[in-house]
Amino acid sequence: IPLWLLNTRTGKLCNRVAQLSNFESSRDYKQLLESASKCNGQQLGALIRKVVLAFFQFAILSHRWGNDEPSLRDIKDRNVYELEGDGGRLKLQNFCLLALKQDYVWAWSDTCCIDKESSAELQEAIGSMFSWYRNSALAIVHLSDVSNETLFTDSVWFKRGWTLQELLAPRAILFYTQDWLPYMNCESSNHKMDSTVLKDLQKASGIGERHLGKFEPGMDGARLRLQWAAARRTTRPEDTAYSLFGVFGLHLPVLYGESAGNAIGRLLMEIISQSGDVSVLDWVGEASSFHSCL
Repeated sequence: IPLWLLNTRTGKLCNRVAQLSNFESSRDYKQLLESASKCNGQQLGALIRKVVLAFFQFAILSHRWGNDEPSLRDIKDRNVYELEGDGGRLKLQNFCLLALKQDYVWAWSDTCCIDKESSAELQEAIGSMFSWYRNSALAIVHLSDVSNETLFTDSVWFKRGWTLQELLAPRAILFYTQDWLPYMNCESSNHKMDSTVLKDLQKASGIGERHLGKFEPGMDGARLRLQWAAARRTTRPEDTAYSLFGVFGLHLPVLYGESAGNAIGRLLMEIISQSGDVSVLDWVGEASSFHSCL
């Protein structure tokens, strides 16, 4: 699970120590201790896994960054429900309230649950991002440019680089409009499995139903995976490559400050090295200065 999580009941940001403290003071933990003496080794292992996984279920936010997004420093030792202002602060509060309404005690947002002042933590977060979205119980997508009367096929969310893995990784995902209402008023528990929403989702993303429903990171169909990302953009040029590490199941160094060409070159070299698929170099456009390494 992520290094930092928001407790939706208290509104407080919790690190690993605080997360464990919450668990050890819970009724679930006490019941686990009471049951431990009645189990053999294998049964106890299964019971611990079941209780821990249930306790630490978390909802995760996917969104476009906007104005006044609160950082970890902004909310550390504060109650998120008491933050003043609108924009990103109000969005964070609405997300936590929605997660709580869905009975999730824990929630995660990339704005405030990563210590971006720590290069080591930022590196770990980028390397773990796909697995965090995959391990979430629910991904909540806020489409700030979609109203209750419009379809989401033209939303900028589908044109951003990082949101590709945020779409593919979660097993359960729900889309909400700018007013925090379910997309198309669809009350399904998973929009990836809802036939009405799925049709729009395929059209907006250009990704087929099979991959939307059961995507696995790796090198299979590497060229197709790159095509999904081809029209997407990132604020920082290097993130064009970094946002795809999880999609391909890769763990590469994050070197902010390098050129986009260098970052993409490293990505393509690793894909070719592991898959042998040189078709990923088959692109039309300006020649790369990185080609001599390939």
